[in-house]
Amino acid sequence: MTERVIFSPPKWQANGHWQTVYPSLFRKVKIETTRERLELPDGDFLDLDWQIKGNKKLVIATHGLEGDSTRHYVTGIVKKMEAAGFDGLVWNSRSCSGEINRLPRFYHHGDAGDLKYVLEHAIKKGYEKVLLVGFSMGGSLTLRLLGEYARQLPSQVIGAVVASVPLDLSSSVAELDKPGKRFYMKRFLKKLGKKIEVKSKMFPGHPILNIFDYKKIRNFEQFDNRYTAPLHGYDNARDFYQKASSKPLLPKIAVPTFIIQAENDPFLSPECLEISSVTENSNIRLILCDQGGHVGFMQKGRKSTYVEDIAFEKFSI
Repeated sequence: MTERVIFSPPKWQANGHWQTVYPSLFRKVKIETTRERLELPDGDFLDLDWQIKGNKKLVIATHGLEGDSTRHYVTGIVKKMEAAGFDGLVWNSRSCSGEINRLPRFYHHGDAGDLKYVLEHAIKKGYEKVLLVGFSMGGSLTLRLLGEYARQLPSQVIGAVVASVPLDLSSSVAELDKPGKRFYMKRFLKKLGKKIEVKSKMFPGHPILNIFDYKKIRNFEQFDNRYTAPLHGYDNARDFYQKASSKPLLPKIAVPTFIIQAENDPFLSPECLEISSVTENSNIRLILCDQGGHVGFMQKGRKSTYVEDIAFEKFSI
């Protein structure tokens, strides 16, 4: 099911770029958290930031590419759902917590295994209801978890809200390589390059982790061909985009799931704004907003975003 929504962003956020950039730079939502280091079976670790209020309900928020647990969109959802009686958990993907991870590998759109491990760890603490919320790449991981592990999904999961999701990775990567949008991609590549440099010193002589001629990398496809694909078991970037995209898994999702996309999102291609070509799954509602940018969705006259309000409205149970 697809629902089209018109809402009013702040008047001065006139287009998708402003609606993307301003929240990223200036929106601050502070929450008090306690950090836990979760050791993984493969010898690596994840850093988890908890807001514990003694509730039996939990929202798990997953950040986007090169984000972390301090980003406004994940802290914002935790703060909003606190009013509905939820504890909060914001976790950091490998290498994103401020400390580089131990293994040569990183994280990527196609690997929901870490989120699955975080979910199972959280449920062991006694939570009876869990809401999953993911943004951008975090939305990809959330959808992949719901589809890839549909039959093993714990009964405590009551549903999911995801936003600004690159449902089709190949076309989304191509979208960011268009004139007027490349500055987003360059920012990501700069941050990723710093991590590659650290890893090259951790693993001298590694056949993949070297920084030689990194400045010649101009787009995500070149980066993914050189690093993401070989580090994580894919043949090449195209193989990675095909296998890691979340869109093909949507038919398998068996819990109420809200996918919120903005039509003026500079990161998303037309293929990311429709799901009817792959599914009519009644568990999924695609909400297409005329405004919002990429993980922005700020509203005129409100502190909370449209995504936060939808999560509160649908899952305040």
